[in-house]
Amino acid sequence: MPTLIAAPSVIEAAGNKPKIIEEYIGRVNSKTDSVSLARMKSPSGWVEPGQTPEFDEFTVVLHGMLRVTSKTGVLNVHAGQAVITQGGEWVQYSTPEADGAEYIAVCLPAFAPATVHRDE
Repeated sequence: MPTLIAAPSVIEAAGNKPKIIEEYIGRVNSKTDSVSLARMKSPSGWVEPGQTPEFDEFTVVLHGMLRVTSKTGVLNVHAGQAVITQGGEWVQYSTPEADGAEYIAVCLPAFAPATVHRDE
């Protein structure tokens, strides 16, 4: 039988400004360890600590621009575009533009605080 996800769980976000994370599928909301799917709403000027996660992350930007910084460069991912980051790769996410950004993130396996390995 299919499982209805009636509403997301709001998860506390890391970073210098409040960011909204609505987890629909994942360890918190659906008790799913294999994958997580969340909608993110980041304000202008938001930046989170760098991280070296154990999971792959697939991100589709719905509105605004998401900046993805890695050890090899910087990608500006605009509405209608997507980015893939690989587990074990250092990355840092930010939303420097005036409108911030809204995006969907899928993590394989599911996001967990213990597996994101944020910088101190």
